[in-house]
Amino acid sequence: MKYTFTFIALLVAQIIFGQNRVQKIDSTLMALHSIGKLNGNVLIAEKGEVIFKKSFGIANEETKQMLNENSIFELASCSKQFTSMAIMILKEKGRLNLDDNISKFIPELAFYKGITIRHLLNHTAGLPDYMEIMDSIFDKSKIATNKDVVSIFAKKQPKTLFEPNSNYAYSNTGYALLAIIIEKTSGETYANFLQKAIFKPLKMKNTFVYTRRFAPKQVDNYAFGYVYSDSLINYLLPDNLEETKMVIWLDGIVGDGCVNSTVNDLLKWDRALYTNKLLSKAGMKEIFKVATLNDKSKTKYGFGWGIDDNPDYGKIVFHGGGWPGYVSYFDRHIGNDKTIIILQNHNDVTIPVKSIRSILYNESNLKSKGIILSKGQLQKCVGVYELNAAFQIEIETQNDHLIAKTSGQPSVELFAETESSFFIKEIDAQVVFNLETDGTVKSLTFSQGGKKMEGKKIR
Repeated sequence: MKYTFTFIALLVAQIIFGQNRVQKIDSTLMALHSIGKLNGNVLIAEKGEVIFKKSFGIANEETKQMLNENSIFELASCSKQFTSMAIMILKEKGRLNLDDNISKFIPELAFYKGITIRHLLNHTAGLPDYMEIMDSIFDKSKIATNKDVVSIFAKKQPKTLFEPNSNYAYSNTGYALLAIIIEKTSGETYANFLQKAIFKPLKMKNTFVYTRRFAPKQVDNYAFGYVYSDSLINYLLPDNLEETKMVIWLDGIVGDGCVNSTVNDLLKWDRALYTNKLLSKAGMKEIFKVATLNDKSKTKYGFGWGIDDNPDYGKIVFHGGGWPGYVSYFDRHIGNDKTIIILQNHNDVTIPVKSIRSILYNESNLKSKGIILSKGQLQKCVGVYELNAAFQIEIETQNDHLIAKTSGQPSVELFAETESSFFIKEIDAQVVFNLETDGTVKSLTFSQGGKKMEGKKIR
């Protein structure tokens, strides 16, 4: 059976009182895996020491090979951090300046005035998405490369979305162009330069640029990426479904994706980013500095990293990645030296980073317990709610708060935001009790990750 919503995971993955943090993380992730919402590798470290590492699921549907800690995954957009590092290495070698116009290296695009390397790194160039443009005009019997991106942009000259550095818009186009700049200034292919300048020095032996359809080669311990077909009720390679065949004809484009790695190698990368093995202290600082726009406002992106000054967790630098068959997430809490690495080779999955953060920091001590409601206000919500014929939730009061229970599972606490709206800390979810005009409650709405499920009160 394939689940389309993670609500059941909410109650299956309850955090059992008395468990330590590692046990809580394992319980949460095992519950997600059991309903098909997690298939991949997870590594969590504190100050570089691994406190949790586990593989969940299958690497190859054909051979039935299971994932292991050295399974190699496509990182998708998590590749951007390596592109930005390569640019910074070349900058410190004197091969380029961040404020050079891109036309200096890609003269075919000289009609784009005022766009610099820095703008590409920060996603502030305003370039339109190459995938959308190429989808309508590229000959899909071929496999596109970065040169094809430049050729099509030079020919069509699509307008920018905004003036350079006047706004922020996440751009795969910008990072595809950065790969070309790396090649022109280094005299190496993008893949070779990353290998020599980053992966080899850091002993990341299972990390490399890999375009599986454009330049096929044998890769041992490879985690093939799968998408789920609702019509065929099965997991398939994206190459075999019409709606995901872009994995074939876009496979030769690098810079915005196509770095492949393991959780173990990414921990090596994480540790190196606390040092000056690759860059000077000033260079490392610049990577993790948010961009300032023309109007002096700040974005939340540096060079290949999202950046968040979190009131509970300190400064976090992070990035996610998604491509048919793969979902990745890299979370680095640089103020507290915690690392969360999640690599998955199924598409229809969740990214449980918020749950993991909550457990790592014992978030019940960080976050408000919500507002206090009267016994009468709480009592309105008490009852049994049916979400479908086979699944019911019982809401009860316990001291001054509500708890939710299902048969055979531990209870979970609900924290009040308003008289009718509650949140569940462990899984970043919300429960709203729908009030009638007479003040009674006849249903609830559960929300998580942009999805909702209704439950009718049956008693």
